[in-house]
Amino acid sequence: MTALHWKLVIDAGDPHAQATFWAAALGYLEEDNSAHIQRLLDLGALPPDLTVTVSDRLAFRDLIAVRHPDDPYEEQTGIGLGRRILFQRVPEKKTVKNRLHLDVHAAQGTRDAEVERLESLGASVYRRVEEPSGTWVVMQDPEGNEFCVQ
Repeated sequence: MTALHWKLVIDAGDPHAQATFWAAALGYLEEDNSAHIQRLLDLGALPPDLTVTVSDRLAFRDLIAVRHPDDPYEEQTGIGLGRRILFQRVPEKKTVKNRLHLDVHAAQGTRDAEVERLESLGASVYRRVEEPSGTWVVMQDPEGNEFCVQ
C-alpha cells in the first residue's frame, strides 16, 4: 500500500482569521490560490460571491489553507502537497472539547516564552498541566479550539 496524502481540516467561523493565526503560530504560509481562483472565475466555474479579497489577493470565501514553507506545492493552484491545515467555514460555533488537537513543541526551555508569543497572536491559556508523565500548557486558539504547548 502507498502512504496516503492528507491534510487536517478545521471547522471555523472565520477561516481567514484562523489561517492568519495558525500561519503565524506555526511559521507556516497561507496558501495563495489567487491564480487558480481567477482561472475558475474566467471559466464560469466559480461564482464571484464565493470569493473575497484578502491581503490584496483573491481567495475562496469559505476555505483557506496554511502549509509548511519547506513542502512542495502546485504552482498553478497554490495548493500545498505536504503538511497542511485547511480551515473551512461552518455555520455553527464550537460547543464541546476537541476530539483531535495539535501539540506544538517549543524548543527546550522556551515553553513560557512560546505561550506568551501565542497569547500575543490571540490564543489564550486554558489550563496548565503538571503530571508525572510531564508538563504542558493547554491553550485555545482565537475560536476556542484547544491545542497544547509542550
